[in-house]
Amino acid sequence: MDEVRFGVRLTPRAGRDDVDGVVDGVLRARVTAPPVDGAANEALLRLLAGRLGVARRDVRLVGGESARQKAVAVDGVPADAIVARWPGLRV
Repeated sequence: MDEVRFGVRLTPRAGRDDVDGVVDGVLRARVTAPPVDGAANEALLRLLAGRLGVARRDVRLVGGESARQKAVAVDGVPADAIVARWPGLRV
């Protein structure tokens, strides 16, 4: 199965770890971790892996390491299943 890529707009230092939905084809997520030493990125990847029911190793950052706008790649989940979970997501 091929990887699926999509954009994520991340808000660090939020009140809780959560996915807020899709705006303009981009997933909106927030994490409690600060954007220091990759902590917010790691929290995001753990959050997405949990929501998609895959291992953490199957979700990785492929762009935007130091920006709010991220590019994420997921292995092991078909694109239609990801879009069904988050309607409107551009994959």
